[in-house]
Amino acid sequence: MVVGFHRRTYAKIDLNAIKHNISVEKEKMDSNQKLFAVVKANAYGHGIVEVAKVAHEVGVEGYCVAIIDEALALRQADLNELILVLGVTPFEYAPLMAENDISTAVGDIDFLKNAQKLLEQRKLRLSIHLALDTGMGRIGFRNQEELQAAVDFINQYSNQFNFEGIFTHFATADSKKRDAVDYYDKQLKKFKNLETCLKTLPRYVHVANSAASIWHKECGGNTVRFGISMYGLNPSGRELDSPDFKLAFSLMSEIVAIKEINKGDSIGYGKTYTAKDSEWIATVPIGYADGWSRKMQGFKVLINGFFCEIVGRVCMDQIMVRVPQEYKVGTAVTLIGKDSNKKITPQEVADQMNTIHYEVLCLISERVPRIY
Repeated sequence: MVVGFHRRTYAKIDLNAIKHNISVEKEKMDSNQKLFAVVKANAYGHGIVEVAKVAHEVGVEGYCVAIIDEALALRQADLNELILVLGVTPFEYAPLMAENDISTAVGDIDFLKNAQKLLEQRKLRLSIHLALDTGMGRIGFRNQEELQAAVDFINQYSNQFNFEGIFTHFATADSKKRDAVDYYDKQLKKFKNLETCLKTLPRYVHVANSAASIWHKECGGNTVRFGISMYGLNPSGRELDSPDFKLAFSLMSEIVAIKEINKGDSIGYGKTYTAKDSEWIATVPIGYADGWSRKMQGFKVLINGFFCEIVGRVCMDQIMVRVPQEYKVGTAVTLIGKDSNKKITPQEVADQMNTIHYEVLCLISERVPRIY
C-alpha cells in the first residue's frame, strides 16, 4: 500500500515508552527468565523493524512473529537474535527457515516427516518449538502419545532438527472470573502433564504471554512472550489493573477544511446527521481506508483540548467533526492520545467499535505513516 507522507495524518510511536515497558517487565521477571518480544502484525501496528531494534537495545532473547516474511524482514534488518514463527508454516519452507536461522512452531508430526526429507537433501538443520494445545484449540499436540511420537522422531533425526523450545498459549489468563480461572488452571495442569513425557526439557519453555506474566506467576516456564503490554496496553482491557506501562501509540491528524452550516443542513453519506442549529463542521483526512472504522460515527476526537463529536458517516478517506467554534485549517486533531489534560485511549476506541484494543491498533493501515 502507498504510504500517505503528503497528508498530515500519522501515527506517533514513542520508542522510549516501549523501552520503559520492557524494563518494567524485566524487573518483574525471575532472574533465570528470558524475554521474547512479540512483534508480529507489524509490531501490533507500531512498526516491526523499529520496535525490534529498540527491543534489541534494551536486551531481549528473541522475537516472536506470525509469518515467515516477518522473520525475514528482521533478518534483513541485521537482527541476529532468535526469531520464532508462531504460526503454521508449510513444510516446503523448512529449508528457507533453516538457511535464515529462523525457528518455527510445530504442531503435528506430518510437518516433521515432510520437512525432514527436504532438510536432509540440503544438509540443513531447523530449530523447532513444539506447540502444545492445552485448550486454545488452535495448533499443537493434544496428548502424550502424539507428543512422544514427535519427540522420538526429532531425536531420530537430530541432524535435521534442533529441539529448541516447547510452548502453549492460555485462553483466559487475562480474566479473574471464576470460570476463566478454572479454565486457566485446567490448561496449566494439562501442560504440566504433557511436559512429563519429556526426559529433558529444551532450552526454551514459554507458557507466559503478557497476561500470564502479569497475573499468574505460578505458570512456570523460563521465557515470557511479551506482547500487548510491551506497547503499553492492558491485556485484560478494563477488567484488571496492570503495571505502570506507558502507551506508545498516538494517532494524529489535522483540520483540512471548516465551514459553518445552518439548522437543517445534513452531513455525509446517507444523511445520517442533521444540524439542529447553526454549527461549525471541520473535515479531517482519515477514514475507514486508514482503519478508522465506520463504527466511529458518534465518537469523539480532541481538538484544542475539547472533545468533538464525529458527525455523519465515516467516509473512506475523511471524517466530519462538529467543533465549538471556527478553527484555523491546520489545527491539530488527536484521535488517540493526549491533548492538554485530556486523552483518548485505544480501549475507548475499542469500546466504541465493540472489539478489543489489539484490533484497533492492528487495523490502522499502512497508508498511515508511523513517525518515531
